[in-house]
Amino acid sequence: MKIFKLASDIDVNQALIDLKVDEGAKTILKNKMHYHLIKIENLHVAAANILKQDALSIGAEVASPKGVITCEEKYVDIILMGTSKHLKTLSKKELAQPFGLKTVAKELAKFTKEHDFDLEVMGVINANDDSFFSASRFQAQTAIDKIVQMIQDGAAIIDIGGVSSRPGSDVVSDDEEFQRVKPIIDTIWEKKLFKEATFSIDSYSPSVVDYALSHGFTILNDITGLSDDRLCEIAAKHKAKVIIMHMQGTPQTMQDNPHYESIISEVSDFFKERIEKALSFGITDIALDIGLGFGKSLEHNLTLLKHLEHFTSLAYPLLVGGSRKSMIDQIKPTVVEQRLPATLALHIQAVNRGASIIRCHDVLEHVQAFSLVKALDSH
Repeated sequence: MKIFKLASDIDVNQALIDLKVDEGAKTILKNKMHYHLIKIENLHVAAANILKQDALSIGAEVASPKGVITCEEKYVDIILMGTSKHLKTLSKKELAQPFGLKTVAKELAKFTKEHDFDLEVMGVINANDDSFFSASRFQAQTAIDKIVQMIQDGAAIIDIGGVSSRPGSDVVSDDEEFQRVKPIIDTIWEKKLFKEATFSIDSYSPSVVDYALSHGFTILNDITGLSDDRLCEIAAKHKAKVIIMHMQGTPQTMQDNPHYESIISEVSDFFKERIEKALSFGITDIALDIGLGFGKSLEHNLTLLKHLEHFTSLAYPLLVGGSRKSMIDQIKPTVVEQRLPATLALHIQAVNRGASIIRCHDVLEHVQAFSLVKALDSH
């Protein structure tokens, strides 16, 4: 007899196949092999007591403040602990309960649904002269050469922008932005490069976006998160995919003491609002970007990354773009040119927590790193 501990992130489905588990038992066992920690804030104390009793009755658990039983406080925060099977049971059981537990039940149901999105590497091309990483700045033919190289290196998506969005960056007119990206867009169209990779326009200028989506581009990457109705109309007209990013403030002001009461809740609420807006315009192909460094402190960025799995409950692909950003320098002082190792570590952690689109400057290195991650996940 041999006994050894398995990694908690094994490919559960493959492990059950290897064991020759009965087909009918696979779903039941898979639901028992995924453990969840769910924090619920500002829950009515009566609901907390009901939920704790219901959780204990099925083998789950609730961590709550002392004094909950005697209802010392009207509203409390709790942490629910349980498997996917526990959450599915509670999501049905609490539908009949008062004190807001019906809402809790509906949210718990979302966390039990699995969403399998292909992992895609998005290469960054900046058609400007002031992006924070100088090696990502390109013009005309040099941009095309880099795009071809990125495609060869394995990029699934190429993201092209004519305006820097680094903190404190200068405002650029729509006409200036258009003149920067037009030669690149035209060459992509003429060479039919859009047949070799998916192209994304990083812009919130309606005229620039409309031109790009008319010339082979199929993704709108909007750092303003569809704040402009005109962008919604243009994206819907072209049936484009839209990346909704969260940003507090503007690039010029976003790092002036960013503040949140509860960043996970606030970013989640923002996404829900903008998803609803996108759907109202007929936009259904959506991805979400938590916006690392866009109106966030180091602590905010780390919190979003740590709890990234929360946003998978929204059922759309998650994009993370932490490539060479200043948060790395805040953790370990490093010049931009030397931040690739930490960038890879950050992005691997993001993928492990639910991200499926990684926006980066170094395509080849990311494709290689993710090949190893994939091999380990399927082993």
